[in-house]
Amino acid sequence: MRTARPGAALGAALLLSLAACSGAAPAPSGSGTSLANCGRTVTVAEPPRRAVALNQGSAEILLSLGLADRMVGTATWTDPVLPELAEANARVPRLADDNPSFERVLAAEPDFVAASFESTLGTGGVASRDQFERLGVPTYLSPTDCGGKDNSGDGDGVRSTPLTMDDVYREVRDLAALFAVRERGEELVRGLQQRITAATAGLDASGTDLLYWFANSESPYLAGCCGSPGVITRALGARNAFDDTRAEWPQITWETVAERDPDVIVLGDLTRRSQTAETGDAKIAFLEGNPVTAQLRAVRQKRYVRLSGQALNPTIRTADGVEQVARALRGFGPLG
Repeated sequence: MRTARPGAALGAALLLSLAACSGAAPAPSGSGTSLANCGRTVTVAEPPRRAVALNQGSAEILLSLGLADRMVGTATWTDPVLPELAEANARVPRLADDNPSFERVLAAEPDFVAASFESTLGTGGVASRDQFERLGVPTYLSPTDCGGKDNSGDGDGVRSTPLTMDDVYREVRDLAALFAVRERGEELVRGLQQRITAATAGLDASGTDLLYWFANSESPYLAGCCGSPGVITRALGARNAFDDTRAEWPQITWETVAERDPDVIVLGDLTRRSQTAETGDAKIAFLEGNPVTAQLRAVRQKRYVRLSGQALNPTIRTADGVEQVARALRGFGPLG
């Protein structure tokens, strides 16, 4: 689920000043790389040496590709970094836990900027792609947040085409190509594919209804059909309790949830503190204490699965979500 905080506006004089001092370190010579990305062409003359990742999902891909030494900043974190990436991540400055200002990003003198969400790399976010590119800084937006997704409304977007892991794999391969580490990208993709195959082998979750709750107890954000939770659900052969809505994270009443009465509730176990019922513990306390939700079948039988916020976003951690939900379903036994 995307989060956004308006970035600061810059005056023309400040833009020119920062642009003048943004000399990147020399990069290895090369013929340059161009690729199509969300309706634009991204071109880097040489592999980036001073990259900024404006969302955790983008940062964890770059770190997984072994590119910490070519990163000068990260921002907009939802969860602690993956344990296996902690050492590398510690070498990269964190510009902000949420959206940094445009000035703060430019002060890091980037030669490349990547983001997971249009709400971060767009109007109302840190800055638009045009603002960066006018200063000679190439940008890349995750294909998981464009193409078959409309982000023009006030919510988290509406998908006309369901997200697939191929969208995540494309992001990995694109970034690997731009940084001239294609084989590392293929290795990362193969690893994700193998993990999902192993997690779902022999699992029959047909007839099982899953509800995904990201945050907010008063007006909960629940997963629609077609984002990262949809990838998890389809991989398991299960059903999403709200697969009849294409909104990414619609706000739905608990009375409507009670009518659907899901078999299992997947809980966003978040470490951020921006809304009510962020942690898994807070969500369970609400579910078991509210007179409407306490009667849900999944609540009475304590069929909960906790996932990180990043596993519920379209990222490489979606594979973690498949593994964790599959493991829980095997433990619960037949539910249909």
